[in-house]
Amino acid sequence: MRAKEMDKLTVIRSLQAAIKQIEVDERKELDDAQVLAVIEKQIKQRKESVKAFEGAGREDLASKEQAEIEVLSHVSTRSYD
Repeated sequence: MRAKEMDKLTVIRSLQAAIKQIEVDERKELDDAQVLAVIEKQIKQRKESVKAFEGAGREDLASKEQAEIEVLSHVSTRSYD
């Protein structure tokens, strides 16, 4: 796989892990609306990270987080189809 695809794969795997963690903690399977809520939460966390990294002058990490936001946004819009 190319580096860009590996980055996307890493984001998707972290999203799957977050969903699975909630399912295990709550002992139930999440429906579509709850999965979308998890995706939105992940996006919000990354936006906060971007602000923090930019404030600290870490543009490299901020751009990485921004790329992850784009992947998560793409996943959430694909979920509506």
